[in-house]
Amino acid sequence: MMNGKGGKGMISFLKGLKAIREFKPDPLPDEVLADVLEVGRWSGSAKNVQPWEFIVVRDRDTLSTLSELKVYAKHLKGAALAVVLVMEGENDEGETYDEGRVSERMMLAAAAHGVGSSIGWFTPEDRPQAKETLGVPQERTLRTAISFGYPTEQALRPRQAPGQARKPLADIVHEERYK
Repeated sequence: MMNGKGGKGMISFLKGLKAIREFKPDPLPDEVLADVLEVGRWSGSAKNVQPWEFIVVRDRDTLSTLSELKVYAKHLKGAALAVVLVMEGENDEGETYDEGRVSERMMLAAAAHGVGSSIGWFTPEDRPQAKETLGVPQERTLRTAISFGYPTEQALRPRQAPGQARKPLADIVHEERYK
């Protein structure tokens, strides 16, 4: 639990997380990857089931193969590495929720080290090929791959097009009942 010190700085850090899809060719230090994986390991899950396993992919050919499956994972090709989430496949709805939690926390851990990341998604049609490429058993669920790497200068520039600003809180928050 936070003690209130540095709260504004932490809120700015959390608000500043953005998807990075263009990376420098620099490798990530082992300590950074270890921190990202530890934060993933310690992420909360429904009933503390921890329904995930992580595959760390550094091989350029494998990253390229995975990036070519669908548009939702193109950024894997240029990443220093990817972490592919393998879920138990026993509770699709609950695991989808947990998968989102662990993904976001790993991305925040990376950002704390100045490392960019983006979530990649394998479509249902491409999941069998992704499983085969990575040797994932058929009964497991594979949907998500997170790319990690140091962002290029271009990737750090604001991408927001006019009219794509965040909605005001007044437009998305309801008190007591939906209005």
